[in-house]
Amino acid sequence: MLTLLAPAKINLVLEVLGKCDDGYHEICSLVQTISLCDVLSFGLAEGISLECTEPSLQTSDNLVIRSAKLLREAIGCQKGAKIRLEKRIPWGAGLGGGSSDAATTLLALNRLWELELAISDLVELAAKLGSDVPFFIHKGTAVVECRGEKVTPLSAPLPRWFILLLPPLPKVPYKTQQLYARLDNQHFTEGQFVSKALETWSQNREIDSSLLFNVFDKIALVAFPGLEDYWKGFEEAGAADIHLVGSGPALFTPVGSETGAEELHHRLCQQGFEAYPVSTIVPQVV
Repeated sequence: MLTLLAPAKINLVLEVLGKCDDGYHEICSLVQTISLCDVLSFGLAEGISLECTEPSLQTSDNLVIRSAKLLREAIGCQKGAKIRLEKRIPWGAGLGGGSSDAATTLLALNRLWELELAISDLVELAAKLGSDVPFFIHKGTAVVECRGEKVTPLSAPLPRWFILLLPPLPKVPYKTQQLYARLDNQHFTEGQFVSKALETWSQNREIDSSLLFNVFDKIALVAFPGLEDYWKGFEEAGAADIHLVGSGPALFTPVGSETGAEELHHRLCQQGFEAYPVSTIVPQVV
């Protein structure tokens, strides 16, 4: 049995540079994996099957199943796998859990099936599964460009803490597409936010909180009715520099220390919020 962690991510910086002729958008983002992880276990089997602790995600359309089948078809492999997914990352919140599960499946089955594919081969397959999946092949910290398929890993960051706040809002079908549909020329940038963040990164592998940016921050307040109330509640608990996690509706704020993270987390829990203290240090074992 092979067991791996699939970490969530936050977009420290997320810019949209424009809309392509095919309708997709070109992005430039600084992405970071965090210590909140799903747990996936893999064992050899005749076919491909999935057991998931979240019953609604235990379907043939789950990215875990799709990635396993894609890998098998691409290589012409006849091996199978029995996969168990322990879902710890809130889904549909912008944290990239499904994409991380897909990438982890490719990495795990490459080992389990002894395929010896290069990372570049796995990234190429990952791009067929979704725009966030290639990043999770690399994990860590990276600049993500184009539609998400161009990933440039960066050196390991200094340890840093964040608080995630998960608003209990209804799931919005096709939410990412809806947010992108609200963008127009006034929202497009030229990559200057990522460039500025990388300047500070090159000096100390850390980004000042004032440089964090998400193009969807204001749009999300309109797209997700009720989100503004949770944003304000986050502020009242002591959070500063609040941003949307990816396409949301989860929110995050940087915190100066582990102690500060624990204190803010405690205040949020006292108010009945679902919150998670996380760091840039992803565990290597379960």
